[in-house]
Formats: sequence, structure tokens, C-alpha cells
Amino acid sequence: MSHDHDHAHGLTATGQHRRRLVAVVAITATVFVAEVVGGLLSGSLSLLADAGHMLSDSAGLVIALIASHLATRPATKARTFGLQRAEVLAALVNGVLLVAIATSVLIGAILRWESPTEVEGGLMLWVALAGVVANVAGLLILRGGREASLNLRGAYLEVLGDLIGSLAVIAAALVITTTGFTRADSIAALLIFVLIVPRAVSLLREVVNVLLEATPSGIDLDEVRTHLLEAPGVTAVHDLHAWTITSGSPVLTAHIVVDAECLADDRTGEVLDTLSECLDHHFDLSHCTLQLEPEAHREHEHPVHE
Repeated sequence: MSHDHDHAHGLTATGQHRRRLVAVVAITATVFVAEVVGGLLSGSLSLLADAGHMLSDSAGLVIALIASHLATRPATKARTFGLQRAEVLAALVNGVLLVAIATSVLIGAILRWESPTEVEGGLMLWVALAGVVANVAGLLILRGGREASLNLRGAYLEVLGDLIGSLAVIAAALVITTTGFTRADSIAALLIFVLIVPRAVSLLREVVNVLLEATPSGIDLDEVRTHLLEAPGVTAVHDLHAWTITSGSPVLTAHIVVDAECLADDRTGEVLDTLSECLDHHFDLSHCTLQLEPEAHREHEHPVHE
């Protein structure tokens, strides 16, 4: 016997905040163009590095938007969860883009350090100031949805890194204009590299956890088991598994052993309702499949995962 207590909505977590993503894409794309032009005219590597990071942000957000649309497509017999995992794959691509951008920035900074070039600090400063304003606007837009979706959280962290990167460019521009020390531009580019790498690694780690079907963060299976065992009629719980389909969509399966009295009184439906309400209320697990078994059934099962 199984029970599927599903509160799924038509939109995934990212899809529910699609307008935020569209607005931030428009902002980052505009700043990207400004920083590329400003970087080429001023000769600033750090400005170009920040532009490259902006490009990664824009590409990642566009991928997330496409994925959030695909994730709303209905399930089929071939894909029983639809295309919800498309959002996770989008986050994977985004993380890889960040690594690629970081690598190019590192190589450029090393080469520029060995052979410094002239940099127009004034133009560099004004473009970086515009970047700060745009990044602050992006953070304010994304702030409301960053806890709901892996993609939105990744986008928020990227824009936050861009803000710090733009501040580093401003600092380098001030040093160049006041002292003429052009290697400050390479130092700022290296700082942007340092900002990108940890965020890329963190995002990739989260994606890998989802793809490997690790237990969702914040769910303690021992605590879940304790709650299930407290339900009247339940004597044991085994084959307990929890994983994430996509951001905001955790699922759980379990085999629930019930006593003979529960089966004799035909209270299985009542037990299922109790367990489902418990999982939804205490752990925000609304998509659960529970198999009820008599105590003697365990003798007929293959070795189980406790």
C-alpha cells in the first residue's frame, strides 16, 4: 500500500521568481556592455574581469530562466518528474562558467603583472561606480527569493561577488589615479578571481549533492524516523530515503511496519493521513510515498536499508 500526499504547484521555486531573474538579466547585461567598452578604452584588466563575471552571471541567469520554463512542463511516462531537474543542470552549467571565467582572469592577471600596461584610471573609476549601483539594484531584486531556489541563491551570490569586485576596481582606479601604480589593476583582478572560485565551488557542491540524491539540507532522517514511530500503530520504519528533485521539491519514501491491530481494524488510511500530515508539518515534505506493511512481511523482503 502506498500513499502520495502531493502539494506540488505548477511552478518550481525559480519559476515563481522569474520576474526577478528577468530584471537582473537586463541589469547585468547592460553593465556587461558598459564594462567591456570601459575596460577596452581604459586598458583595465580588472574592469574586463568584472565584465567577464557579469557575462557569466547573465548567461547563468538566462539558462536558469529557460530551465525554470522547462521545469513547468508536465510529467510523462518516460519522465515521471517532468523536466524539474533542468534547473539543477542549469546551476551546474552556471558553476562551470564561473570556473572558466576565474581561470581566464587568473591567467590575465599574471601576464599583466609581468608586463604592466597604461591604464586610464578616471574612466575606469566611473564605469566601476556604475557597476556598484547596478549590483546593489540586483541584490535588492533577488533578496526576496534567494532562500527558495538554488538558481536564485546562486544568482544572488554572483551579484554580491560582482558588487565586491566593482568595489575592488574602484579602489584600484583610485590608486592608479593618485599614485600611477598600474599593477593595482592586476591586484584587483586577482581579488575578483579569489571571489569567484569559492562561490563556484560551493554552487557545484550543492548541485552534486542534488544529482547524487543526498539527503536535503535541514532534514535529519533520524528525527524523521522518530516522528514516524510516534504514530499510533507504527512499530518500525525502514528503507527511509529523502532526496531533492529540484530546488524546493524534496521527496521522501519509506516502508512503514504497522501492528496487527491496525490492520484488523482497517485503520491504514488513518495511519497514512497521520504520517503524511506529520511529514508535511514538521519537515515540509509534501511529496511522500509510504508503503504500509504487516510485521510478518519483513521475512519476505530483500535486505533493507535502515
